[in-house]
Amino acid sequence: MAGQGNGKMRQVSPAVYRRRRLFVGIGVLIVLIILIAIIVAVLKGNGNASAGASQPVATSSNSVTATATEPQPSATAPTTPSCDPSKIQVLASTDAPSYSTDVNPVLTLTVTNGGTVACDVNVGTSQMEFLVQSGTDRIFSSKDCQSGTTDLIKSIPPGGSETANFPWQRNRTTVGCTAVATTPAAGTYTLTVSLGALTSPNTVFELLP
Repeated sequence: MAGQGNGKMRQVSPAVYRRRRLFVGIGVLIVLIILIAIIVAVLKGNGNASAGASQPVATSSNSVTATATEPQPSATAPTTPSCDPSKIQVLASTDAPSYSTDVNPVLTLTVTNGGTVACDVNVGTSQMEFLVQSGTDRIFSSKDCQSGTTDLIKSIPPGGSETANFPWQRNRTTVGCTAVATTPAAGTYTLTVSLGALTSPNTVFELLP
């Protein structure tokens, strides 16, 4: 009887069985919680990596936008044409090619603006000289005995001119206005006129016997 009794299996009570199942269930739940936590951590890591990867793209876009807009150069204002002094010309002339003994020559200075814009020119007596010569002999200069000179600024339009006339008394002069007893004889003479730094070509006239 004793040997038969030892061969029988011991039965587990229902309470113990329920506790075992509870422990197994708790272990499975803990494993699931750990797995879920790992998955969430991995997903968060991927999300942060994706967000970080998008930042340089935004910066690059901002850089392109900033460099795409460049300031445009301002338009240059047109320059106003000005007077060209090289276009101012001075010419000498007389009112006749020859003169009898009882006629005094009228000497003329003409200043002309050959440029395309108006020029202000000093045409006052302070700037003028009428010079008469016979060959190398200096006969007369309007500056030798000049007094009370004046300045006179005139605006000469393009193609315009101003003239000044000087009646010559057929007399001789010297620098300093020293009196000269002799008078010019019959013959050929040249007239040169000056206005400031401008000097005309010679013009020829004759005093008849």
